Amino acid sequence: MMLRLIVPAIAVVLFYLEPVFGLFSPLDIGGEYRYLIPRFLIMYLIFISIYYNRNRAMAYGLLFGVLYDVFFLDIIGLYSFLYPLICLIASFIVKYIHQHLIITTVISLVLVTGLEFVLYQFFLFIGLTDISLQVFISERLIPTMLANSIFLVVLGWAFKYVINARLLQRLNQPN
Repeated sequence: MMLRLIVPAIAVVLFYLEPVFGLFSPLDIGGEYRYLIPRFLIMYLIFISIYYNRNRAMAYGLLFGVLYDVFFLDIIGLYSFLYPLICLIASFIVKYIHQHLIITTVISLVLVTGLEFVLYQFFLFIGLTDISLQVFISERLIPTMLANSIFLVVLGWAFKYVINARLLQRLNQPN
């Protein structure tokens, strides 16, 4: 019974951890600021989409996307659309390639990079940012991807283990 709640419980914890890790940003490195944007939750949702269940990942993506929009952005619909879409894209990608942990990590990082670019373009379009693409890449995207890569290298195997354990429990339950 307890394992049943572990997958959504981890998502809730990651949702609350993102702003905590966001407090460490920006970093002053050599007199220049580097922004680290934690994307722990969407990477976890990608793992759920790949290793567990696409529909659940999309439902969690919609729920947490709405929460993210309401609590952090004040633009309802942006994350609530992007999070389920990224889960859907991840599930389609793994239909054609192996679900190895390294491949899943690369897919997660590529999709998070895509998310960051879409968000940058959206905020540029509506006038919430005016930084150039070069500044975005050097000050935000590269540090963000490095930080999220470290996070995935440290916890990716744990995500896969927990999700697979839940999947095995679900498959072994009598109907």
